[in-house]
Amino acid sequence: MNLPFDGEVEALMEAYQRRRARTAELQQKIREISATASNPRQTVKVTVGAQGDLVGIEFPTDAYKRMAPKELVEAIMSVAAEAKTQAQSALRELMQPELPAGLDFDDLVQGKADLSKALSEGSSVPEAVRDYVATGRVPGRMVRESDG
Repeated sequence: MNLPFDGEVEALMEAYQRRRARTAELQQKIREISATASNPRQTVKVTVGAQGDLVGIEFPTDAYKRMAPKELVEAIMSVAAEAKTQAQSALRELMQPELPAGLDFDDLVQGKADLSKALSEGSSVPEAVRDYVATGRVPGRMVRESDG
């Protein structure tokens, strides 16, 4: 027996399955992001992951042995920051096209994004979802005294 909303539910499920597959693909690509940077003298080489997490430190030459500890620490920190910037740039390039129009990746990562833009009129969020978020009610559902 077909119910009035069967077609809509089926379309929503197909959209959900596509989005879920795309999310899995993005997660794999994020796991693959890394960036490596070296200082000009090639005394240190640092590799970081997508979030800037340290993946590796190498000392390609013996020059680090002649460095003062403070100088070596500064070299490592500087190169790690450069690698992190590169990794974040790669992450931004991957994720920005996936964000709703009007949402900026950097603002989102820094917690400064206005997430209400994700539910704006021009977004891909169905009208029924926007109505529910705005009112807390399912469109077309009668509210009984005991419900509200």
